[in-house]
Amino acid sequence: MSLIRVIPSLLIHKKGLVKSVKFKDYKYVGDPINAVKIFNEKEVNEIAIIDIDATRENKQPNIATIAELAGEAFMPMAYGGGINTIPQIKEILYNGVEKVIINKAAHTKPTLISEAANLFGKQSIVVSIDVKKVFLKGYSVFTDNGKKNTGIHPVNFAKQMQIAGAGEILLNNINRDGTFEGYDTNLIQQVSNAVTIPVIALGGAASLQDFSKACHAGASALAAGSMFVLQRPHQAVLISYPNYNELKNITNE
Repeated sequence: MSLIRVIPSLLIHKKGLVKSVKFKDYKYVGDPINAVKIFNEKEVNEIAIIDIDATRENKQPNIATIAELAGEAFMPMAYGGGINTIPQIKEILYNGVEKVIINKAAHTKPTLISEAANLFGKQSIVVSIDVKKVFLKGYSVFTDNGKKNTGIHPVNFAKQMQIAGAGEILLNNINRDGTFEGYDTNLIQQVSNAVTIPVIALGGAASLQDFSKACHAGASALAAGSMFVLQRPHQAVLISYPNYNELKNITNE
């Protein structure tokens, strides 16, 4: 049987691996290369690595670091952070990365999605949509690490990105990030019902039951950060990942 994709989502901040809570309060959890090696041993489906400093500080993607991470990863790897040109995407993909994750540039240069999809294939292009609930106004898409409100509803933006050529949507609820409160299944359902491309749920996962709920809400794949690198209740650093039998049972729970 085909297993649901379960994807560790790792954040790089100041060259270290970190975890955040609601896109703030960064906690250092180790070296990214070591984390990738441990996830190799745990036979993860695929992995997503996002440099949260690159876009904010207007930096180019660090190709040397990306190539080193991709060279260590025995699983498909997606990379995001600072990507806003076709040459950058080409270089990242040519250095062993299977997919690029694009966030802010999907708003500032929407034609980049179409151009990249045409050149490299839709399967290589993931659009990351970060969402918050705005008081009295409902869901809205945010950029710039959750600081800038675009005023666009995530359903409308997801539809736009599918038309533009995105192969997948990485849907993250900022309010759930690092909280262990579970995915926002209402958000997942709304976006999943609006598009035909895969929606990867992110933000708030704490258990296999959360994975199952996200699947039933329409998620095609599941991503998590804190759940895989921190152990509750004391938030001690411990890298973990579900085994084969646990993954097999997720969609049946």
